[in-house]
Amino acid sequence: NFLQRFEAAVIRNPVLQGLNLLDTPGVLAGAKQTVNRGYDFTGVVKWFADRVDMIVMLFDAHKLDISDEFSQTILACKGNDTKIRIVLNKADKVTNQQLMRVYGALMWSLGKVLGTPEVARVYIGSFWDQPYTNDDNRKLFEMEEEDLFKDIQSVPRGSIVRKLNDLVKRCRIAKTHAYIMSHIKNEMPVFGKEAKMKQIIANLPKIFQQLEQTTGIPAGDFPNVEEFQEKLKTFDITKLAKLNQGMIDALDKMIATELPRLMAQVPQDQELANDDYMMSVRKREGGALFESDMTPFGDGATMDILNSPLSVKEFQYEFEKLGPSSDGKINGTQAKQPMQESKLPNATLRRIWTLSDLDKDGKLDLREFAICKQLIKMKLDGHDLPIEVPDIWVSPMVE
Repeated sequence: NFLQRFEAAVIRNPVLQGLNLLDTPGVLAGAKQTVNRGYDFTGVVKWFADRVDMIVMLFDAHKLDISDEFSQTILACKGNDTKIRIVLNKADKVTNQQLMRVYGALMWSLGKVLGTPEVARVYIGSFWDQPYTNDDNRKLFEMEEEDLFKDIQSVPRGSIVRKLNDLVKRCRIAKTHAYIMSHIKNEMPVFGKEAKMKQIIANLPKIFQQLEQTTGIPAGDFPNVEEFQEKLKTFDITKLAKLNQGMIDALDKMIATELPRLMAQVPQDQELANDDYMMSVRKREGGALFESDMTPFGDGATMDILNSPLSVKEFQYEFEKLGPSSDGKINGTQAKQPMQESKLPNATLRRIWTLSDLDKDGKLDLREFAICKQLIKMKLDGHDLPIEVPDIWVSPMVE
């Protein structure tokens, strides 16, 4: 039933070259929780939670509610606490005072559900491309958005490190398992195997302690005693082969030398912070997480407006008031304030600047400024931004 509802989409976007995004259906609340989804929703969430590299949980600031199903969903992610990120979304819908109360309430609710006073990192903002309803906290939202994007940007590297760590963990568990089973096999007599197995199962905790001392294997690498005892009750010990010490030695060599060599090839955190390294990533990847640094913000529609000539003269007076330099251009600092008066999020303004700055020199001439203002108007009117600026806006001959 779940697979019948599971849908996938392939989009041509450079960001997705390093990431796959998985969106869950909305969590049910109130009377809707009685509706049967037709499949084990929390079970599916747990399956994916164990396999993904990051889990982002979204809460709306203006209607904060953790329903029973949401609580079960959060609990299904237990054991993956380091992957969880909390997003307090649409925070522009509340005032400063209300935001403080909402944040406190969210911390209390999450601590109660998770059973711990410490919760995951919480990002506060308004993560969509509509104007802020209340932009008093604009600077906070900008910094939080930047932190979240950096966190997401680190996922590909974190995925590699996690897989290598999982491989090390599996190798150590396999080695421990081999020593346990070899010890049990060596303890088995020619006759009276059944009685001896019962004795071994009963003394399994002492056997684990003995192996820990003789092999030097850490206690944390041993399996759960009770679960192992249950499995031994129905296991045929005669099927086991003898311990191959050569394979154990090869495993030790891989853990000691081969895996560290692989780990050394993964870019380190300090490399990710290096400007030259990041520039090479931007050139290679592009996309929303790697916007040009030439914008003052730090970082397709097919409507009639895109097919109409641009009236540059309409914006000339406003442009002249900003005081263009001798080359007839304004810089990012001059353009930033009039652009922010739209109350659009910085991510959207960053995109508008990138589209408007046709020659990518970090400045705007009159035509580029007119394009910028027209794109802002489009966005405020509820239209999507185009993939690229239409030719009819760029050519002065059309006017």
